[in-house]
Amino acid sequence: MTKTIVTGGAGFIGSHTCVELLAAGLEPVLVDDLRNSDERVLRGLAEITGRQPVLHRIDCGDADALDRVFAAERPGSVIHFAADKAVGESVQHPVKYYHNNIGSLVTLLRVMDTHRVKDLVFSSSCTVYGNSGQLPVTEESATGEAASPYGYTKVVCERLLRDASAADASLRAVLLRYFNPVGAHPSALIGELPIGVPNNLVPFITQAAAGLRDKLTVFGNDYHTRDGSCIRDYIHVVDLAKAHVLALQWIAKQKAPVCEVFNLGTGEGNTVLEAVRTFEEVSGVKVPYVIGPRRAGDVPAMYADTAKSLKVLGWRTQLTLADALRDAWRWQLALAK
Repeated sequence: MTKTIVTGGAGFIGSHTCVELLAAGLEPVLVDDLRNSDERVLRGLAEITGRQPVLHRIDCGDADALDRVFAAERPGSVIHFAADKAVGESVQHPVKYYHNNIGSLVTLLRVMDTHRVKDLVFSSSCTVYGNSGQLPVTEESATGEAASPYGYTKVVCERLLRDASAADASLRAVLLRYFNPVGAHPSALIGELPIGVPNNLVPFITQAAAGLRDKLTVFGNDYHTRDGSCIRDYIHVVDLAKAHVLALQWIAKQKAPVCEVFNLGTGEGNTVLEAVRTFEEVSGVKVPYVIGPRRAGDVPAMYADTAKSLKVLGWRTQLTLADALRDAWRWQLALAK
């Protein structure tokens, strides 16, 4: 099997992508210090795939440690997930986000160059579009006016990859701009595992429904949307994971250097309150919530135009928001066992 280094491979999206890599005949090698994950994810991966995942428990910002991993594993490609990812936290701790998110990519590119590994799939974000005046946003929509430090780290990382590709004709990179990943593996063996208080909507919904949180706070109900709450493009994490496999396969077919960007979303937007109501419908459980003030860094509405992903990668979503929320609730119940 061809080996793929997966930084942040024990995280939410990384772990689901490892499942899909193995299903496609590729061998993921996880690089993760488990600061935002847990060893139970590794047990879940082993049970789903029938294989014990290879994990190097290091910080991918540690150049010497990462160099040793590349020397030992001799990978053919890299998927780079490892990053701090909470919009609200990034507003409170911007230095942490700039240091980790940008610095780790710089380190990774240097190590890749040393070991002549030239194929990279990068985990970007729709936050690069900022408060876009165009909906749905396309890959040609303006970027650079991100509304949070987290979003701007992705802007800088994307620029870094474009500059690196221009300087190194052998570097082949795909930048995947995620919209809002939600859900869990249908087996309920892996899923989103927030450490401490969740920063993302769906785990907060499931924890509030399970009685682990007093209530969910919906940040703002005075936006110019259908019900006043923010609109987001919620994509099932399994659909998202499959896109990474297609991106790697597409890179392998390219005869010339590339640095290509793709949106990954459903192409539809749902409000926060619609997500709450959909969860209640699929779970049969009421979610206690209150309306709070707007949150710094949030944009009113964001959803994707995914025509390019379909045309070039042959990728489209297969699962619905209801599927994602049903799987997320099944995962929450499994955690309680």
